[in-house]
Amino acid sequence: MTLRRVVVVVPARDEAATIGRCVASVLAAAAECPVPVDLVVVADACRDDTAALAAAAGARVVTSRAGSAGAARARGVEAALAAVPAGEAATTWIACTDGDSTVAPGWLAHHLRCADAGVDLLLGTVRLAGPPERHRRWREDYERATWTGGTSSGHGHVHGANLGVRASVYLAAGGFPSAPAHEDRALAERVRALRGARVLSSTEQPVLTSDRLIGRAPEGVARDLSA
Repeated sequence: MTLRRVVVVVPARDEAATIGRCVASVLAAAAECPVPVDLVVVADACRDDTAALAAAAGARVVTSRAGSAGAARARGVEAALAAVPAGEAATTWIACTDGDSTVAPGWLAHHLRCADAGVDLLLGTVRLAGPPERHRRWREDYERATWTGGTSSGHGHVHGANLGVRASVYLAAGGFPSAPAHEDRALAERVRALRGARVLSSTEQPVLTSDRLIGRAPEGVARDLSA
């Protein structure tokens, strides 16, 4: 079913240093997308200027006090879908990334092509920012897992920083759980349990994400890098 709109949800907790670049990259991707795009940044339990900076960069901002990635993503999706008529959920796509990440100009166009081809959940990959010699072992392990840890539909990674889902399928699956971590994996499992749902893992249009060692999610990439 051909998409009519895209909503992009970005949870951000104390991301004043990166949220401007994130928003700019999503808006650049939106310019390459042939359907309307609504960008919602969720300023989650922030103690800095994340919300103001995101708004200044051109995002619609909602706030959350949850201090939880899952609750923040769910809050953002709820806000984004509030303006979508119930009958248009099947033609609305939810794309997710993170406040410390940047997307390529073709990111949303890729999501749109996959959705129009019948995909209900798109699982993408990430690349680390910084020089390639930094965190070399993580990079090598990640690349190896991309090709050896997957399924018949592709790689085995699940990242909230690069995920897209049809709104009707998201709602049928019960959405993101209010969890501090792995809400992305939980949603993927819920969608896979739905009869007839089509899931695609793709290595196209990876998202560039921070290589910091102290992250906002308790079990995210930062924890893996610091292990």
